[in-house]
Amino acid sequence: MNVLVQQSNLEALLQRHVKMAAEIKNLDTDLQMLVYENYNKFISATDTIKRMKTNIVGMEANMEQLLSKITSVQSRSDTVNTSLFDKRENIEKLHRTRNLLRKVQFIYDLPTRLNKCIKTEAYADAVRFFTGAKPIFEAYGDTSFHDCKKASEEAIDLVTQHLKTKLYSDSEPIESRAEAVVLLKQLNFPVDSLKSNLLEKLEDCLLNFQKEPTQASIGDISKTFRAYLIIFPDSEKRLIELAQALFSNRYETVRENLRKRIPSTDLLAMLRSLWEDATAIDEVIPEAALPAFSLETTRDIIRQHIATAFLHLQSEISDVLARTPSTSNGKLEESQLQTAMETSKVKVLQGCIDLLQEFHHLIDGNTELLVKLRDLVIDWVQEGFQDFFQKLDGHFHMLSGRSKSPSQEMESVQIDKVPTALVLMLAQLCVFIEQTAIPKVTEELASSFSGGGARSYEYGPPFVPGEICRLYRSSGEKFLHHYINMKTQKISKLLNKRFTTPVWIKHKEPREVNMFVDLLLLEFNGVVSEVKQVLPGLIRRHRHSDSTGSTTSSRSNPMREDMLNRSNTHRARSQFLENHLAKLFEQKMEIFTKVEYTQESVISAVLKLCLKSLQEFVRLQTFNRSGFQQIQLDMEFLKTSLKEFVDDEAAISFLLKEVNNAAHERCLDPIPLEPPILDKLINAKLAKIKEQSPNMQ
Repeated sequence: MNVLVQQSNLEALLQRHVKMAAEIKNLDTDLQMLVYENYNKFISATDTIKRMKTNIVGMEANMEQLLSKITSVQSRSDTVNTSLFDKRENIEKLHRTRNLLRKVQFIYDLPTRLNKCIKTEAYADAVRFFTGAKPIFEAYGDTSFHDCKKASEEAIDLVTQHLKTKLYSDSEPIESRAEAVVLLKQLNFPVDSLKSNLLEKLEDCLLNFQKEPTQASIGDISKTFRAYLIIFPDSEKRLIELAQALFSNRYETVRENLRKRIPSTDLLAMLRSLWEDATAIDEVIPEAALPAFSLETTRDIIRQHIATAFLHLQSEISDVLARTPSTSNGKLEESQLQTAMETSKVKVLQGCIDLLQEFHHLIDGNTELLVKLRDLVIDWVQEGFQDFFQKLDGHFHMLSGRSKSPSQEMESVQIDKVPTALVLMLAQLCVFIEQTAIPKVTEELASSFSGGGARSYEYGPPFVPGEICRLYRSSGEKFLHHYINMKTQKISKLLNKRFTTPVWIKHKEPREVNMFVDLLLLEFNGVVSEVKQVLPGLIRRHRHSDSTGSTTSSRSNPMREDMLNRSNTHRARSQFLENHLAKLFEQKMEIFTKVEYTQESVISAVLKLCLKSLQEFVRLQTFNRSGFQQIQLDMEFLKTSLKEFVDDEAAISFLLKEVNNAAHERCLDPIPLEPPILDKLINAKLAKIKEQSPNMQ
């Protein structure tokens, strides 16, 4: 305070005064509040103290009275103890002597007791009696108890033999064998030496259970594990290994059965039984984690079952297609291809429906196992169909002998050995899958296999019908063009041989229609036979009288009649110029249009390509007059015959005319046959055909 007065001015002291006054006032207020708050407590404490003073007033007299009574009781108790002391000591001594005599009598009677226990197979009592007497034998065995000790040990050795026999006996229940081990342990028998033998017996028992499950139940196996845990607590690790090996082998047996294409109901019965068995064993050995192992293995097995089912279906479809009749020998029974085509369609559609019904069993159930795997099974089924149709498309390409992409080489099937009818069937089968099978499968999946979602969204939906439809639409078009190319190449080889073998510059005067025309028509008949049985639609007979190209016959062509009256050189030059001038003023004809899945479209495409190839072969040769006339005769006969195959007469006539023009351009002396001679040769050929085949028309 002195320091404050010395160092502060008057204003600071006044401020300090005001502050201290405020603090004093606050303290007074707080004290007053404390008194108000604890007033009731003060009053209650005062009343309690008053009551205590009132109650203590008579307590001292009562305490003195109690003390006098306790003193009296104590004096009387001392008097009784003093009078009975000698007798008590005597009684206790006699009691100890009696107990000792009982023990001695028990020792002498022990061999007899043990023998009785052996006869009644009360081995637990025998062990209990012997272990109770063992300390006495150890202390006094060399005295008068020597004979008793020797007889008792002989009896207990016999008990040990009986216990060991019971332990190794397969007919004894596991509880009795466990009890035998416990008794042997009480006799200090080295049971650890028996552990390896017993575990080997357990392993053999589990092996027999795998081979013949009917010989034992999983309840017995569970009791066995429980007993072994009691008998050998330190064998838990080995028991876990045995349990895991047991279920691994049983699941492996199920995997082997998958190769036989077992029904889904049978598979579920096996998996459900294994799941229940694993749950039962898990109650005894939870450390083995058998339910988790069973769930994981069941996932793999069901996924393998689904994949195997799709592989079997693909194999069955392939077998049906492999039995496709071939037309390489030129003989094909009526409706043979049509029957094969319908069989293939039924196999694809009905096979998919049957698989869906099979897979429905995998999700139709309320068991714990199926509930846990339901979403996964739905995803696997949808993924399976996506993968199945993609692989089936690749298998179709392999069967057709063509690679799916330009970078791949298909070495397994040679194109020359692939039946053309098979390629045509594959094209039509792709259309059927796109338009019928995929929508049906999509509908069934939506109604019975909706949900799923177990797979990650980053992989997209498991089944994309639009993608599969586009795939088969593209493949069908490729197979259709492949069929047309194969037929065209085969006929082109025939044409190439026809035009490269003879020497056209030295050709003799034509006497009849060349034999290659018959071969060509035979090949065309083969194409028509295949197409009519596989593709829809009938061959229509539309006769186009108006053609955008020149379809005038050589017999009614004024230009050619005029050439007969001119000299060879003048006629050749004049017709060459007239042909080129006519092409300039002719309206362009669209020969090669888009190929449709109809009989008319495919047959027309093959014929047009073959005639175009024929034109190119003609352009590579040089003809004399007779060679040119032979080509004229052959083309005129083809013009009449090919009308039976297609309805687009204008395009066929145009292409045949182009062949004639090409021969005309490559001829040294292009003088055509006169119409009467041409008609005579054609009629002779037709008459010859009628004689050989009277039922042809």
